[in-house]
Amino acid sequence: MKPFLLLASRAEDAAAEDEYEAYLRYGGLEPAQLRRIRMEAAPLPPLDLSEYSGVIVGGSPFTSSDPAGQKSDVQHRVEHELAALLDRIVPADFPFLGACYGVGTLGRHQGAVIDRTYGEGLGGVTIKLTEDGLVDPLLRGLPESFTAFTGHKEACTLLPSHAVLLASSAACPVHMFRIKNNLYATQFHPELDAQGLATRIDIYRHAGYFPPESAEMLIEDARRFSASEPMKILRNFVELYAR
Repeated sequence: MKPFLLLASRAEDAAAEDEYEAYLRYGGLEPAQLRRIRMEAAPLPPLDLSEYSGVIVGGSPFTSSDPAGQKSDVQHRVEHELAALLDRIVPADFPFLGACYGVGTLGRHQGAVIDRTYGEGLGGVTIKLTEDGLVDPLLRGLPESFTAFTGHKEACTLLPSHAVLLASSAACPVHMFRIKNNLYATQFHPELDAQGLATRIDIYRHAGYFPPESAEMLIEDARRFSASEPMKILRNFVELYAR
């Protein structure tokens, strides 16, 4: 099997390792089957897409809709490299799954309006599939409504006409969409369980997502939720596109 490629951009080693382990675990992959590149650490090397089964973009501390003057040099580089890669991925309809940061990358690339109108705090939310979502192969086996973990400052306010809306929540109208047949983005985290969310809350308690003093309460609250359905998306992605 050709490996999948995980493009990560979390500078904190603990968060990066926890994310990678989650994709391995819930994707049913061995380390040799999931190559990871940490984009925040160095420029993206040349990539031959024919060597991979598919591309996954993990979550990120970057907020794509921030004014250009507020973005670091690293963020500008990562955004430029991802946009250039999507210039190749989208015309080829090459298997792509962007989790959380995928909305800000694939969405912006395709003309979606991305801003802070529909941000959601850290925690469990109810996701509801649309009629298109109920029949989409990547969502095979998921119920119409399920719990997933979120935590995002920005979201999609308006999808382009050629995008297919697959899932929403009460507070965020675009939680998952598809471009063409094989290009997907989720706003919720399909790799994140309660322990993973607790780890990120601890790591990012001073990152501006929430008041630092509320971290312990958020961790306790996260452990009240069971989010086991979203992980099926990762297994489905692997089963659909492994070659």
